[in-house]
Amino acid sequence: MITLAIPTDSPAVVGPLQGQWTYADWEKLPDDGNRYEIIDGVLYMTRTPSNFHQWILSRIYRGFAIPGEDQGFGFAFFAPSGVIAESVTPVEPDFMFVTMAQMGIIRNKHVYGAPALIIEILSPSNRDYDEDVKRAAYARAGVAEYGVVDPTSRAVRLYTLNADGQYGAARGFTAGDVLAFACLPGISAPVHTLFDGAPDTTL
Repeated sequence: MITLAIPTDSPAVVGPLQGQWTYADWEKLPDDGNRYEIIDGVLYMTRTPSNFHQWILSRIYRGFAIPGEDQGFGFAFFAPSGVIAESVTPVEPDFMFVTMAQMGIIRNKHVYGAPALIIEILSPSNRDYDEDVKRAAYARAGVAEYGVVDPTSRAVRLYTLNADGQYGAARGFTAGDVLAFACLPGISAPVHTLFDGAPDTTL
């Protein structure tokens, strides 16, 4: 038995020692409603997202994914779609966008490579995981843009991969700013539209 890297009230999961988890081990995990991910051989678990989390995700899909797909830029996916790439085997990002030039990485139920864009929505239990562990892993995997949506501050932080394969300092967007991504030229949305009107803002 092991304990998970993200604290949880769920029973311990049977499997290898932390640092030794593989995709084959991940395939054997129970379908219990939790999201399990492996980064550098370490198993992580996140809980079922809140209503507010799901609201924000739906606004991202409406504001960016639908226009991006309609204009032929590529295709959007969201959890539980998995990404398998360097150091991540797999992860299930909240949202990702794969451009038309990357279509070859979509096969056999997963994305085998780095999407052009990944967005994660923070919750109280996953803040450090998304801001630190996943950010470093996505940079190593070669994800060109990584967006972090912070429902608490109603803000977005956007990291862009540089020539050294690292993310530079985040660009911050607050409620009054307009958000856009390099892989979706000409498509933008005010940040406040990701949060406004949610029927339940409990985190």
